Amino acid sequence: MDFLAVSVFAFVGGVAQFVDGTLGMGFGVISATLLTVLGYSAVAASAGTHAAKVATCFASGVSHWREGNVDWRVLIAVGLPGAFGAFIGAVVLTNIALDNARIWMAAILFILGISIIARFGFGKSLIPAVRLRTRNLWPIGLFGGFVDATGGGGWGPVATPSLMTVTRHEPHRIVGTVSAAEFLVAVSASLGFLVGATDSGVPWLAVVGLIIGGVIVAPFAARFTRRAPTAPLGVAVGGMVLIANTAVITSVLGISGVVGASIAGVELLITVAIVIRVVRRKPEPT
Repeated sequence: MDFLAVSVFAFVGGVAQFVDGTLGMGFGVISATLLTVLGYSAVAASAGTHAAKVATCFASGVSHWREGNVDWRVLIAVGLPGAFGAFIGAVVLTNIALDNARIWMAAILFILGISIIARFGFGKSLIPAVRLRTRNLWPIGLFGGFVDATGGGGWGPVATPSLMTVTRHEPHRIVGTVSAAEFLVAVSASLGFLVGATDSGVPWLAVVGLIIGGVIVAPFAARFTRRAPTAPLGVAVGGMVLIANTAVITSVLGISGVVGASIAGVELLITVAIVIRVVRRKPEPT
C-alpha cells in the first residue's frame, strides 16, 4: 500500500470531515471532486466516496450525539427516506444525465443560502416563514438522498439549508442531525452501488485514506459545532451553500474553472466579512 498516497487522502478526508461536521455538508462534494480530478469515473468517484462515508458518517454521528447535537425525531424523519432515495439513485440513475435538474436544484439552494445568510447575519427573512411538522420533512430526506447518490455528494447541501428554512432548530442541532442521518444514506447508497455498479472500480486506496482522516477529525468537528455561536455558524452554513451550488451551476453551464473559482473566492470573502461583522456585533439592548 502506498503510504504517501494514503497520507494525502487522509489529509483530504480530515479537511472534508471538518467542513462537513462543522457546517453539515462538504465531505461528499470535496471527496468526489478530488477523485474525479484524479481521473476516476463519476460512478467510481461516487461509489468510493460513499464507501468512505459509511465509516466517517458513523464516527461523525456518534460524535455529534455525544455533544448533544442530534434530534432523533428529525433524524428518523429525514434519514429513512434519505436512505431509500440514495439506494434508488445508486441502482437506477447513476448513468442518467441530470444536468437540467441539477442546475434548477442548485439555483433553488443558492436562494436558500442567501436567505440563511440574511437570517443569521442581518436578522432579515427573504423567504416567507414556512414551518413543517417533523412528520412532513420526508421529502427533504428523499430528495437529498437521491441527489447524494447520483452526484457523489449532495445530502448536506440539500438537507441542511432546507431544515434551516422550515424548522426552528438551532444550527448546531441541524448540522448534527444531518451529519448523523447521513450514515443511513451512505450505507444505503453503498448497497445500491454493490447491486448496480459492481464493475465501477472503487478506488479502495483512496477510501482507506479518506476514512482514516475523517474518523480522526470527526470528534473535533462535532465539539467545535456545539460550542460555535449560533449566528456566525448560520452565516458560515449559508456561505458554504452558496459556494457549493456555484460550483454546480458553473460546471453545468460550462463556465471555465478559473471564473468559477473566482466567483467562489468572492463568495468566501463576503461570507468571512459577514461572520466577522456578526461576531463583533453587540447584543441589542433589552
